[in-house]
Amino acid sequence: MNPTRMIGLLLLVAAPLAAQTPAKKDSTPPAPAAPARDTGTTLVREVFSYEGAGRDPFASLLRNGDVRPLMADLKLLAIYFDGQYPGRSVAVLRDITTQKRYEVKPGEILGRLKVAQIRPRDVTFTVQEFGFERQETLSLVKQEANP
Repeated sequence: MNPTRMIGLLLLVAAPLAAQTPAKKDSTPPAPAAPARDTGTTLVREVFSYEGAGRDPFASLLRNGDVRPLMADLKLLAIYFDGQYPGRSVAVLRDITTQKRYEVKPGEILGRLKVAQIRPRDVTFTVQEFGFERQETLSLVKQEANP
C-alpha cells in the first residue's frame, strides 16, 4: 500500500475518534438563567374583512346556505302588480322544500337568483351559475273557476 494513501486513511479514521473524546468536566456550577425581558414586540396578524356588495367571495357556498333557494324549489303564490310603478310590485314565493316564504321586489337577490322583472302573471329571474347568467320565468298557476 502506498504510504501517502496510508496516512490519508489514518487521518480519516483518527479525526472522528478525536471528536468523540469527552471534554474535561468543568467543576464550576452553571450561572443562573437571566429572566427573559419583554422587548415590546407584538405579533400582528393580517385580517381581511369583505365590505363589498353582494355575496362574500371568500365564504363557502355550502356553509352559509347561499345556494338556496333553487329555481326548481320555488312556487309562485301571488303577485301584487303596480301598473303605474312596476318597481313597487311584489311577488310572493314559497320554497316547497323548507316551506320558507319570500316577498320579493325587482332587483332583490335570493341566493343565486336575482328578480329581474315582475309582470302581472309571472316573475323573471336572472340565475347566476358558474360565472354565467341565464333567465328563467315562474308563472302563476291558472286556477279554474268553481261551479
